[in-house]
Amino acid sequence: LTGVLDDCLCDIESIDDFNTFKIFPKIQKLQERDYFRYYKVNLKRPCPFWADDGHCSIKDCHVEPCPESKIPVGIKAGSSNKYSKAANNSKELEDCEQANKLGAVNSTLSNQSKEAFIDWARYDDSQDHFCELDDERSPDAQYVDLLLNPERYTGYKGPSAWRVWNSIYEENCFKPRSVYRPLNPLAPSRGGDDGESFYTWLEGLCLEKRVFYKLISGLHASINLHLCANYLLEETWGKPRWGPNVKEFTRRFDPAETKGEGPRRLKNLYFLYLIELRALSKVAPYFERAVVDLYTGNGHEDAESKALLLDIFRDTKSFHMHFDEKSMFAGDKKGAKSLKEEFRLHFKNISRIMDCVGCDKCRLWGKLQTQGLGTALKILFSEKEIQSLPENSPSKGFQLTRQEIVALVNAFGRLSTSIKELQNFKILLQRTR
Repeated sequence: LTGVLDDCLCDIESIDDFNTFKIFPKIQKLQERDYFRYYKVNLKRPCPFWADDGHCSIKDCHVEPCPESKIPVGIKAGSSNKYSKAANNSKELEDCEQANKLGAVNSTLSNQSKEAFIDWARYDDSQDHFCELDDERSPDAQYVDLLLNPERYTGYKGPSAWRVWNSIYEENCFKPRSVYRPLNPLAPSRGGDDGESFYTWLEGLCLEKRVFYKLISGLHASINLHLCANYLLEETWGKPRWGPNVKEFTRRFDPAETKGEGPRRLKNLYFLYLIELRALSKVAPYFERAVVDLYTGNGHEDAESKALLLDIFRDTKSFHMHFDEKSMFAGDKKGAKSLKEEFRLHFKNISRIMDCVGCDKCRLWGKLQTQGLGTALKILFSEKEIQSLPENSPSKGFQLTRQEIVALVNAFGRLSTSIKELQNFKILLQRTR
């Protein structure tokens, strides 16, 4: 896999080097910090599109939340930000620390800016959202430690998984009327098309609709890479051994096994990486303000987390081959606005489909990664609002909730890991030849 990517001026080798030597080590560290490792999610929301076909009973599908009874009042207070040393020293917190090393308060700003949350409550930015957000106040929403529930192969497949991807590709990706064959790479009736002829229809679409398909295909490729890289290789005496499965990787991405489409899917992964990298470089001014604090209640750790995040932003800005989002929605104003709204609603629909995933662990990571991408899109299309942020008070024009921030960083962390894992598979494939 080499050369320049379509629809941008960036080559694969530059991304590999940049990711391996600059981004990957730092984003790994950031994901381990308390602020970013705890994600509040509702895994019990019903599927809005079809009758639920039952949840996956495989044990690896299970997600272990931090028990509600163990979560201290400082975290449960959430956006009202009622943090106190008394709560921090309570027996409940110690129990939870022992179980999960928990220490994350669900808030973005420190005590000095509590008025932010009043503004947030008043401010409804549903027009900017590319995702259906979970209601964090729902009794079904729970904190999950992402480090204790890693994304990996669970065995979840078959009709339920197929229906989710089919709905994403066939009902939400833009498709010209002249194309009758399925877009879904898992579809059995692909006809005699080879991969190259499959992609010829893409060239006839406008840039925005091409980008949309590439984002979904890139996300699918990234998720598949995680499953291949963290595969259950054997289970002896109840001790599972996880690791890279070259055979599974070949089945999903080898040109001979995929009618030439595998490398295209991987190129779409690189394209998605560029989109989210661009969003991180664009959102930097939001976090550079003193008023924004990655608040967990531990002042020393919070300062270190913010310093590491700002360091990553500096790296993203130094990358010299960014995707130019100004090339999107650049036609006549009325047509561009209509297309952008269509783009947003299609993506929002995909975020709702994640509530139809039958495996809890797959649902958790599916929701997080679509929300991360949705947050990236929200950032890319809010440039004016970000540039006009006030330095010392919360902005009513552009806000990110803690949930969005955690999803943005972890979703990009997953893409960074995918590209690193791809390097590992290249080495493993060379050894097997």
